[in-house]
Amino acid sequence: MAGTPRVLRAMNDRAALDLLLEHGPLSRTRLGKLTGLSKPTASQLLARLEAAGLVIATGTGTDESGTGGGGSGAGRPGPNAQLYAVDPTAAYAAGLDVTPERVLAAVADITGRTVGEYAVPTPGRRPAEPVVRQVTTALDGAVKAAGLVRSDVRRLVIGTPGAFDPNTGRLRYASHLPGWHSPTLLGELAAALPMPVEYENDVNLAAVAEQRLGAAKGHDDFVLLWNEGGLGAAVVLGGRLHRGFTGGAGEVGFLPVPGAPLVRQVTKANSGGFQELAGSQVIPRLARELGISPVPEGPYAEVATALVARAADIDSGPHRQLLATYATGLATGIASLVAVLDPEVVVLSGTALTAGGEPLRALVQAELAELAASRPRLVLGDVREKPVLRGALESALAATRDEVFDTSR
Repeated sequence: MAGTPRVLRAMNDRAALDLLLEHGPLSRTRLGKLTGLSKPTASQLLARLEAAGLVIATGTGTDESGTGGGGSGAGRPGPNAQLYAVDPTAAYAAGLDVTPERVLAAVADITGRTVGEYAVPTPGRRPAEPVVRQVTTALDGAVKAAGLVRSDVRRLVIGTPGAFDPNTGRLRYASHLPGWHSPTLLGELAAALPMPVEYENDVNLAAVAEQRLGAAKGHDDFVLLWNEGGLGAAVVLGGRLHRGFTGGAGEVGFLPVPGAPLVRQVTKANSGGFQELAGSQVIPRLARELGISPVPEGPYAEVATALVARAADIDSGPHRQLLATYATGLATGIASLVAVLDPEVVVLSGTALTAGGEPLRALVQAELAELAASRPRLVLGDVREKPVLRGALESALAATRDEVFDTSR
């Protein structure tokens, strides 16, 4: 068919670029073996990608094939081979993680390495400055830290609590995020930013990070349960995020569960359901009821994390009871999710969960075995360092690579 050679070349190019991202610098011979291409074809491919500004020569190293890339004979060590890698400067993408306390921005090069980061504090119940200015200030700070200019960034993904309703363009399920609920906000941000901008729920982005880099890698059906500033979930079905009609899939903090008061009009009350049974704010109260002392002062998410970490380390008395009660609350809500979704894996993420480590995970797994008909494997999240921001970068990079790595045009 007309155009088939071009399409095949583009497919080989993309396969080679993905392998270079996965493995790091490779020789011509090693790349040929991994792609199944002949040595001459692999050489032509690398020359083509180098000319397109997508690949650079990075020096020499030992050829893993044992031939040295120069035909010195199988089984004998050959000379050092020329190594090639994806050019990190081929493109840049950015991500933002928005919380009521700050807007955190980062820029990554095409290989995924973070090259610049910047945070704008936003304390208080009302925004200190307009949201558009918060976003542009954070982005520009990260861009400057990377030694770039704003126009170098190809794409931006912004993660927030709640979700922007695709039908109205307004943020829902996040009344605690001041300034982000204007019906004109998305248009104002689009006018202020020179690159494509996407918006995603923060817990969904933590799931993206785990799917690409962490505990959910290789799994197409999983749930990520998040507990940090709030209790939420991300649902991945068939390898794709399930967002729901209004973007509210995974807002499990409102999920009615046994043991928690039944609250009507939960979005107005901003309470009730699973959040009241196993959210971070429950941990300090439970610790006081059990006579645990001292209970630290500070934001409840930080206090909960410290208390759970301490309880996981002390295998006796009220600390063990705290962990067991918390595990029962968590398993109660997870059982409802499992009954509907039947996932292969449930990932426990967010500091108030990961701080409990293996002791908490094992307790929740044991409780879930008693409460649920299907029994998915529970695992702790692997991406502990800024998972929402990492997910935003991974999401932005995926779209950027699809665009930049397309050599068929």
